[in-house]
Amino acid sequence: MDFAECIADQIAAAGQPLIGVTLAAVPCPDTPLILTLHWHGFVEERIAAVEAAKPVRFSSVPSSALQLNMRWDELMSLDLAAMEAGWELGAWDVARSERPGCDRLGASSRETIECRQAFGALPMGALGEPLVVHEAPDADELIDVASRSGYVLWSFRPVHGGIWAEVSDDSTLQSDGTRRPPCPHRPVPPGNRARRHTVYRFGVASGGIVAD
Repeated sequence: MDFAECIADQIAAAGQPLIGVTLAAVPCPDTPLILTLHWHGFVEERIAAVEAAKPVRFSSVPSSALQLNMRWDELMSLDLAAMEAGWELGAWDVARSERPGCDRLGASSRETIECRQAFGALPMGALGEPLVVHEAPDADELIDVASRSGYVLWSFRPVHGGIWAEVSDDSTLQSDGTRRPPCPHRPVPPGNRARRHTVYRFGVASGGIVAD
């Protein structure tokens, strides 16, 4: 599973810098994955469809949610693939969140929104603009499973192709904001607790201090 190549292809096609990347999966082997790319940019909206017309409003470029249909047998393999992508694309760290299902007594509305967001299914914005453009035909089924069985979410902020290049202070990066594979870190097995948050730190500050 080469998520880094997929993300790099999307960066090249979109022509916009990335803010962050998330990958969501339900704990069932061989189910589709949802890769969401969060862009930094604005779309100019004009009353008339002519270039000379002045923009009347700027709206944020919506995130892109892609369904990845690939074979996988355990969460550890996804964990390693997410780490490899974050490492190669210059992320300071990769975070893994193991989240319980929101279809349970006492679950907050925020958990429901976060679950839908993880799988690329958010309502329209305040002015009717889409917050996410998704190519995920199985998103509703995945949300249904996640709401009952929980899900796992990986997230990172790439320097390569992202907005972080100018503020990055990381001596492990090459000039283009990437790192050479493979990732030297090993994944930590997911826990059995309902909630667990794991952060893999990759970055090394210019002073030589590894981040905790």
